[in-house]
Amino acid sequence: MRFTLATAIVSVPFFVAAAPQPAKQGGKAIPLFKRSSLVNADMSVNIEALKSDVASTRVKILRGFDNFERNTGALHPSAVKGARKRTSAGQPLDYAVNPNIWFGIIDVGTPPQALVVQFDTGSSDLVLPGVDCDKSCNGHRVYAPDLSETSMEVEEPFFIRYNDGENAFGEQYTDTVSISGLTAIDQTLGAASHYSDGLRFERFLPDGIMGMAFQSISVFNQCPVFQTLVTQGQTNEPVFAFSLAAPGPELYIGGTNPNMYTGDFTWAHVIQHGFWEVNMDNVMRNGEVVLTNVPCIIDTGTALIHGFAEDVETLYAAIGGMPGYNSFYVFPCDAVPNIVFTFGGSPFPISAETLIIGISPDDPAYCVGSIIAGNHRSWIVGSVFLRNFYTAFDVSNMRVGFSTLAQPATPIESPMPVLP
Repeated sequence: MRFTLATAIVSVPFFVAAAPQPAKQGGKAIPLFKRSSLVNADMSVNIEALKSDVASTRVKILRGFDNFERNTGALHPSAVKGARKRTSAGQPLDYAVNPNIWFGIIDVGTPPQALVVQFDTGSSDLVLPGVDCDKSCNGHRVYAPDLSETSMEVEEPFFIRYNDGENAFGEQYTDTVSISGLTAIDQTLGAASHYSDGLRFERFLPDGIMGMAFQSISVFNQCPVFQTLVTQGQTNEPVFAFSLAAPGPELYIGGTNPNMYTGDFTWAHVIQHGFWEVNMDNVMRNGEVVLTNVPCIIDTGTALIHGFAEDVETLYAAIGGMPGYNSFYVFPCDAVPNIVFTFGGSPFPISAETLIIGISPDDPAYCVGSIIAGNHRSWIVGSVFLRNFYTAFDVSNMRVGFSTLAQPATPIESPMPVLP
């Protein structure tokens, strides 16, 4: 059953009286799955996939800057003048979204429709392929609002750019969204009638994307799913947490999972509302401080670490690296540096396994580094760093916490989850 906004306004007294608020529940674990295409079978880097990762992250972050300015009336402090022009230049890419992604299952509607989504702390909207989507959605499970008793049409279209010149577009709805039994009522979401090329099934295995940042960077300018869960009293704690390491990577909703980490958290407070943007005290190389007071966005939807171009040049100059492909740098594989990020006064070393993407296809003696040059002032700290630690996101206190994994991080590659 589909309702329109006009119907809802007439029916408000009924819904207020009849709709019970769901009971508050404890924390819930959602298993995560991962796919990656950043390296070839011989462990050399996949250059086109690397270019894609750079392009997809830049477009997403710039989209967030644009949404922030539209929603708040202020320019985001990390936006760099001219960045949009530079990002739009270059050749078309094979992918439009991150090829190195973490995803899991959610339920949408009543009765529930199971869909697979990427959990992305670098964006804020829930976007799904709609039942009326054209062939660009072939292969994906689709959200059918007509089959949901709780769906409501907002009567507002949406357009989201996932790569230069490519958009996903469709209509906004509200509906129930459940994650491991925690249910958000009247959650705004987008049902796409067209997917951008990079969201097609052969390039992007999940059905959609669930943003977990803040409303100020939302395309819809509406509350993200997790914040809705908190506002509606579904969680004991206004916290969600990620473990991106094997065995058993997971997203934990409504707190932290004590089985996944040891010791205390080191917390870094959000310095700019919108993204999960915190201050990194410094970047160290082999025990020496190279950079200080670095703003950075903690982003599960980004594979690599994108640093401000001048900062990255300084870092690689200090470790004997040299420019490689576009925004990437290389360094001798037999001289892997010890790189440490400091948050809240505590050191967090990046393992050699995650600092190296793969071998240079031009010279096997050189490795391609996972810290690359970006074109925004804030660093974008993605999964190559987060795989080394247990990471918590505290909505109420506006902070990000890091703790030691209960088990050492190991590489992981997962199949698609089996849906009912």
